[in-house]
Amino acid sequence: MKPEELQALSPDEIEKKLQEARQSLFNLRLRVASRQLEDTSATAKARREVARLLTVKREKEKELKGR
Repeated sequence: MKPEELQALSPDEIEKKLQEARQSLFNLRLRVASRQLEDTSATAKARREVARLLTVKREKEKELKGR
């Protein structure tokens, strides 16, 4: 998802997507370790997605805290 789309989500939705992204990253790492994953760049993409979600989550927390 694009950052603009992520910023439109509620904190609960962001948390759910973050859990899904972390689970996906875990599964990709298992597949790399067992040599079942052909596209090794998928792990980097998944890591970036987790980072995006964490960034948006932190921005939302700061926004709510500042009010």
